[in-house]
Amino acid sequence: MAEEKQVISRRDQFGERLKKKYPDREYADDDALFGQINDDYDEYDKKLSGYEERERSLVDMFNRDPRSAEFITDMAQGKDPWSSLINRIGLDGVREMLDDPSKIDDFAASNKEYVERVAKQKSLEEEWEKNMKSTLAMLEQKQSELGLSDEQIDAAADWIKEVTNDAVMGIIRPETIDMALKAINHDADIAVAREEGEIKGRNTKAEARLRKPVRGDGTPTLAGANNAPAPTKQKGSIFDIADGAS
Repeated sequence: MAEEKQVISRRDQFGERLKKKYPDREYADDDALFGQINDDYDEYDKKLSGYEERERSLVDMFNRDPRSAEFITDMAQGKDPWSSLINRIGLDGVREMLDDPSKIDDFAASNKEYVERVAKQKSLEEEWEKNMKSTLAMLEQKQSELGLSDEQIDAAADWIKEVTNDAVMGIIRPETIDMALKAINHDADIAVAREEGEIKGRNTKAEARLRKPVRGDGTPTLAGANNAPAPTKQKGSIFDIADGAS
């Protein structure tokens, strides 16, 4: 008798795919499952739109100057672009292009842009190195204060870099929003908890005072050494006072 083949539903198939992609998430109901599918489709649409836009730019460039396709092909194969240019038009062609009076202004503007870009890149690299020194010192201090292992502090730093890289690419994930909301509301939640604790403490003291018996409130006083009333001093006559003074 042939073994009966187990049929997996489409829902379970999607669930297994998402579980491989997001092993730390749970999809308890259809809303959570299809919500994640919708988020993934949005992300795919954004990426596809970016690919199509870049493809249109390349096609437009190739249509304006078909020779650009040759240079792109050479660079894609790992060839040096300057060597490729010389191979395509020769040294004489390069000289003619550089000596063309109509191109002087364009070359000057391009060179200025290049110099500014290099200077900006160098400035950014210097700023990055300076900031990274401060960041590493801060991470070491936090690790010491919180008693974290190297793996824990590295994981925290990696998570921050991942979130930052996503933001640069225009991606904000649901779990990132959840984490941000918790951080924003943290101080307010602590203040509310502290205020509730103070109110509860005051109420407890007030209730204790109300439960404490007050002398003369009708509550009988038990006899005993600890509960015996203090003897009342009797006032004497004027003659007794005089005898005590003599």
